[in-house]
Amino acid sequence: MQPPYKLDRIDLKILAELQSNGRITNVELADLVNLSPSPCLMRIKKLQQAGYITGYSAQINGAKLGETLTVFTEVTLKNHRQTDFARFQQAVEKIDSCMECHLVSGGYDYLLKFVTAGISDYQNIMEALIDHDVGIDKYFSFVVIKSPFVKTQLPLTRLFADRL
Repeated sequence: MQPPYKLDRIDLKILAELQSNGRITNVELADLVNLSPSPCLMRIKKLQQAGYITGYSAQINGAKLGETLTVFTEVTLKNHRQTDFARFQQAVEKIDSCMECHLVSGGYDYLLKFVTAGISDYQNIMEALIDHDVGIDKYFSFVVIKSPFVKTQLPLTRLFADRL
């Protein structure tokens, strides 16, 4: 097993720049983090191999595409064995409209985020989950009316201020 790659301040700067602009050229990035291009590229490759960078993607304005419905769903399972959690997680991971799945503490087990074509699409998804008997005891749905802001970048400077 390979020892974990330790991040230094330059690595954190690289991550911060890449998450705000994944299309930046290596030359531009190297200049911003005060490295020459070759060592900068080597660091990027190490960050990717170590799993700190998991991919690159475009952020799409869903509202421009048409009407969608975002729903947060609290789910409580009937049983709490490891196999029950695994079965539920495997089922929701297969649903392309399920954008996020969080195992949480508190009054319920999971918090899910769905983006669907509408309320009937969402209801069909939930009915299918119930029909497939993946262990749901109860669920509560919270329809998003408006999202004043959605952040897509981790606050690296706040989280790791002592290293920057």
